[in-house]
Amino acid sequence: MKPSINQDQLKNVIKTALVEVLEERQDLLHDAIEDAIEDVAFVRAIEEGEATELVQRKEVFKLLERKA
Repeated sequence: MKPSINQDQLKNVIKTALVEVLEERQDLLHDAIEDAIEDVAFVRAIEEGEATELVQRKEVFKLLERKA
């Protein structure tokens, strides 16, 4: 005989497991949120860069050398 589980039981088991994982491994949630924020920042930086004037590579390195 196969063990059977209904949809509500399965939902509760998954919720419980997820809560336990998040309680025991808070670093996983922290890392996921951090990665998502970084991704949004990269997208915004790329969009901003696409909307600005192009600059010669050597001009960028001149500025970087002055700051160093």
